[in-house]
Amino acid sequence: MNNIEIVADLIKKSKYAIGFTGAGISVESGIPPFTGAGGLWNKYDPKFIELSFFYSNPKKSWEEMRKIFFNSMGTAQPNKAHQVLGDLEKKGIIKGIITQNIDGLHQAAGSTNVVEFHGTINTLACIDCGLRYKTSEIDISKDIPRCPSCNGILKPDFVFYGEGINKNNYDKATNMAIKADLVIIVGTAGQVMPACYLPFTSQKYGAKIIEVNTLESAFTGQITDYYFQTKATEFFGELEKHLK
Repeated sequence: MNNIEIVADLIKKSKYAIGFTGAGISVESGIPPFTGAGGLWNKYDPKFIELSFFYSNPKKSWEEMRKIFFNSMGTAQPNKAHQVLGDLEKKGIIKGIITQNIDGLHQAAGSTNVVEFHGTINTLACIDCGLRYKTSEIDISKDIPRCPSCNGILKPDFVFYGEGINKNNYDKATNMAIKADLVIIVGTAGQVMPACYLPFTSQKYGAKIIEVNTLESAFTGQITDYYFQTKATEFFGELEKHLK
């Protein structure tokens, strides 16, 4: 058997397999990564998503977010990797996904048990009254989008620099990582804390680690059992054939 056959067999036999995804899985949907070649932070200063900057300069922050996040992520579509993960959840093979991404593409591809560790662009929260709205229901083309209820400033529901991880998301992701007997890591360098600790937690509790990354990561020489140095769409297209 080659490695893809071995991995497919491991996935089929697993009791609680999960996905752990980062920016790399969405690159093939046209969303640029944050770091590395072509990364957003090579072109832009990320200070516009620092919490203190947002509170003191909401107009400028929203101007940058519209251009950098909402314009590209708002039109992106799930790719083969998202779709196969969604299909595997429907079949009961994948139990859930922990994603560091804020683009909502896993849900768009049919995944339902998704922990968005860093939040999402698909909802907005009022910084005054706390009410939340679907982004699609709010006109975000205005200089500063406002709460329909109290006229407070609306903030995207993802984690800014200087802001803590949502406790519910943190707890759900940690519990998922502990329960996992197999983790498929896709498209992450494993450098963003505390998310990067989650696969290590899974491995500590006995999980097999499968990694799909075009470049080696912080996981590769440490905890990875099977490493596929390829694009996510190519890996999942091949994996799908072996899981039928």
